[in-house]
Amino acid sequence: MENNQNDYHVSFFKPVSTRARKNRNMTVWLVAIWAVAIFGFQILLKIIGKPTPEPAHTEFIQVWDNVQSGNADNQDMKVFSNSVLQVLAKVYIKAEHKAALENAFSWSIFQMVEEEDEQLLGYVQDFERVMNQNLSILDSEYLSAKLALEVNVASLLDIAAEDVRRAAIPFSIKNQAIGQFTDENKATVASAMDLYLIHNRSVLTDTRFLGFPFHYFYTAVFLLCLFIGLCWIYCVRTDKIEMEHLMS
Repeated sequence: MENNQNDYHVSFFKPVSTRARKNRNMTVWLVAIWAVAIFGFQILLKIIGKPTPEPAHTEFIQVWDNVQSGNADNQDMKVFSNSVLQVLAKVYIKAEHKAALENAFSWSIFQMVEEEDEQLLGYVQDFERVMNQNLSILDSEYLSAKLALEVNVASLLDIAAEDVRRAAIPFSIKNQAIGQFTDENKATVASAMDLYLIHNRSVLTDTRFLGFPFHYFYTAVFLLCLFIGLCWIYCVRTDKIEMEHLMS
């Protein structure tokens, strides 16, 4: 019969009883399964993923040389502006990238307008003025200035009313960034477009499961269910170990 004098001496790394050793081994196995499920999947995503550009990046590349050299026509500028706006509408952008992209967007918009430039400039200045007043986002003056700028630029770029990029337009044009698209910002924009518009994709990200991209379903749903399942296994196995110990 097992010596029980050390039953109350608890040590995970150096268990002194059979019961404690069984519990330790089971815990190690369950943690190993959990670690493989998380990190193994992430490693697999890295291994099989291939850099894939968004359509906006492909369009950007097609006109970028003309924009840099100053040979871009209005259609090139429209494509360029739409591509840059695609990035500016993303949730998070690094501060240095955001400043350069705002310069690119503001400058390109005013390269496309002629007689209307004073009117559009007035919309930009009006919105910046109400922004500096820290008005409520529900204030009628704020909403009016925002809508006027948004509608005019969206019309210029042929952006539909339901396009989510429209909401980013008023915050992406800066009065002080209109005049010149600097060489420094050109270099920053090129690297930013690669960073935000090229993503690793594979069958794991493109396949949909129960309406979700598989990689999202796996991390947001399956791993949560797996964790609950491992907790249940731990409880059941612990009870079994305890019963075996009591009967020994």
